[in-house]
Amino acid sequence: MKRKPLILSVISIVAWAALYFSLEPLTGSLMRFLPITPEGPLYEATRFFIYEVPKVLLLLVIVVFTVGVIRTFFSPERTRQLLEGKSLLMGNVMASGLGVVTPFCSCSAVPLFIGFMETGIPLGVTFSFLVAAPMINEVALVLLWGLFGWQTAVLYASTGLMIAIASGYTIGRLKVERFVEAWVHEVRQRTEHTADVAPGMNERISAGFRAVQEIVGKVWPYVLAGIAVGAGVHGYVPEDFLASFMGKSSWWAVPLSVLIGIPLYSNAAGIIPIVLALLEKGASLGTTLSFMMAVIGLSLPETIILRKVMKLPLIAIFICVVGVGIMLVGYLFNIIYG
Repeated sequence: MKRKPLILSVISIVAWAALYFSLEPLTGSLMRFLPITPEGPLYEATRFFIYEVPKVLLLLVIVVFTVGVIRTFFSPERTRQLLEGKSLLMGNVMASGLGVVTPFCSCSAVPLFIGFMETGIPLGVTFSFLVAAPMINEVALVLLWGLFGWQTAVLYASTGLMIAIASGYTIGRLKVERFVEAWVHEVRQRTEHTADVAPGMNERISAGFRAVQEIVGKVWPYVLAGIAVGAGVHGYVPEDFLASFMGKSSWWAVPLSVLIGIPLYSNAAGIIPIVLALLEKGASLGTTLSFMMAVIGLSLPETIILRKVMKLPLIAIFICVVGVGIMLVGYLFNIIYG
């Protein structure tokens, strides 16, 4: 009986991997049974929804489980000790660096964000991680390196990192912790009153399963709603429409691209084909990068998931601060490569 959590975790991980790596063929097989004309907008939207819903939920489950286990190694007291004596800015830099090396999209970064909040890490520091994790992506770096050279790739990475650091620092200085939902504070308080005793492996695995039950159980309806919106935009908003204004030099092209990118959902790998198509159709580099950053850094599904953690004023502040940073990057690239 003592090995039950360990055996259950091994079986669950094997089942998770088998299902996750079968999503593509399973989606294709299911689409063939649906009475929908292939290649049409309804077909594309439906396929997107059927594929992305289990994909995102599976990623949420594995990330939440992993974070739940990892958190057993770092009690609130130990976390506070690690951060003790460090300035807010240094915490933002460290969190942004962690976000750069973690291959998470915006939605799968949210559980880590929640875990940081629960262990008492300052709100502004957690925001630096939340912004950096999806925005600075190795796929985008390789693409930009291949298309425009290493200077452009380095400029993209450095500006994305600066957005993450500045956004987290700004939000931290605003002292808006009161806009975090009460249940996050309650979880933190329960954790803070737990004795700082090193648990065994079974206890750590059980903590991972409990985290999945608590967090994924709260956010899954919001994931479905956000992906449904993204699927509609994915299927019914043509690339020609986006390219029609993204190649213009008007000042409003960059902010408009950011506004259009927010409702979409994709990670960097998923948005790269669209970015390539836009550039081939004459879209300017800065405007296209702003669009890409908005899609992967300010996606609607991420915002909907965050609604379970934050109150609306804090979400609005987050969107505004990060949105301004993304627009500045767009203007900078348009000036340099215009």
